[in-house]
Amino acid sequence: MYTRILIATDGSELAAKGLQKGLELAAQLGAQVDIVTVSEPWAVGMYDAMGWSAGYEASPEYKKDREAGAQKILEPAVAAARAAGVANVQPHHVLDRYAADGIIDTATACGSDLLVMTSHGRRGVTRVLLGSQTAEVLARSTVPVLVIR
Repeated sequence: MYTRILIATDGSELAAKGLQKGLELAAQLGAQVDIVTVSEPWAVGMYDAMGWSAGYEASPEYKKDREAGAQKILEPAVAAARAAGVANVQPHHVLDRYAADGIIDTATACGSDLLVMTSHGRRGVTRVLLGSQTAEVLARSTVPVLVIR
């Protein structure tokens, strides 16, 4: 059925539910798992007196800090995969992309045949104001998406 499953996580409590369900499915199917977390672009810049960007995102610490944050999410996720009996698991960190773009690009690069992610299930004005990366993935994905709430 599915042989390579991509599970998206941001390290939140809700995403942990999606990770758990995705790992359960992968273990039952004997599927390979890719776990992805995406660090969205840094939105705040600082400018010097000449108008040149001197922001944190241009500093050497930026990538190091973002990678360290991603590893705090990915390392426990990989450990959970191994504990769930998933032998073949690969972590992925996508830097400076919006979540939907990073998830879709990773699914394509990995040859995933199923995406697993969570949704808060917001509606109306809340969804419009906050956006929905899950809705974006659903609209653009070329492979099935399992949404956990």
